Amino acid sequence: MSITDKRALVDRDTPLSIASQCELLGLARSTYYAEPIGESEENLMLMRAIDKIYIGKPYFGRPRITALLKEQGFKVNHKRVGRLMRCMGIHAIYPAPRTSLAVKAHPTYPYLLRNQLIDRVNQVWCSDITYIPMHRGFLYLTAVMDWASRYVISWQVSNCMEVNFCIQVLEEALSQATPEIFNTDKGGQYTSEGFTALLTDHHIRISMTERGASDNIMVERLWRSVKYECIYLQEFNDAWALNDALQAYFYAYNFENPHSSLGMRKPYEVWKGKQ
Repeated sequence: MSITDKRALVDRDTPLSIASQCELLGLARSTYYAEPIGESEENLMLMRAIDKIYIGKPYFGRPRITALLKEQGFKVNHKRVGRLMRCMGIHAIYPAPRTSLAVKAHPTYPYLLRNQLIDRVNQVWCSDITYIPMHRGFLYLTAVMDWASRYVISWQVSNCMEVNFCIQVLEEALSQATPEIFNTDKGGQYTSEGFTALLTDHHIRISMTERGASDNIMVERLWRSVKYECIYLQEFNDAWALNDALQAYFYAYNFENPHSSLGMRKPYEVWKGKQ
């Protein structure tokens, strides 16, 4: 079963605990239905404001985001903004030193997509992690997307940026197809032995963006769409509500909504080769 199918089998109204149900289904509870990570109310407001600035201007770094926050009336300094941005896992998109989840002990791979024509499905897949604001706290969302068709093959929500939830999403995607190249940033989740071994075991070439460069643009555009068309339109009290909203959103995104960049076809139609 897919992760989505397994998730649907978890029943909140039975005597069996959610943790036990997840264990029986082979799910990591920390990845599903977990309590959002907590911060002070003031920091949560700041993080929501930072996220909205960043989604609109991903090339803004800590100094300019701090300046805009001050214009909005927040009393902040660049150190506090920097800490919250690290917590959110975001950084400015331009070649510059970066304080993120990169792990020096992990090997990295070159960027393979420069000057490459990407014009067929399963030629390149990409993945990333984004911050999701909640009513109280925040969660993280990851997805695997086919570059040419924009089809979101798999996705998952977690309360931490651990490698396991990235591996689970990749495993679900690989159960449906296999790409030639897999592109990510150089975050510790993607450079970890478990993640890269799964790719190499499937004979997939690994591509990683340069630090801070906008070389993973397709998934960055996806996050912008998710935020503006789903996340910012409502406030989620728990991971259950968020999961339900995302499930509806990604279904519409993949199967119902025509995309101008695809000649007004739907991503699933392109991914499956339907004309």
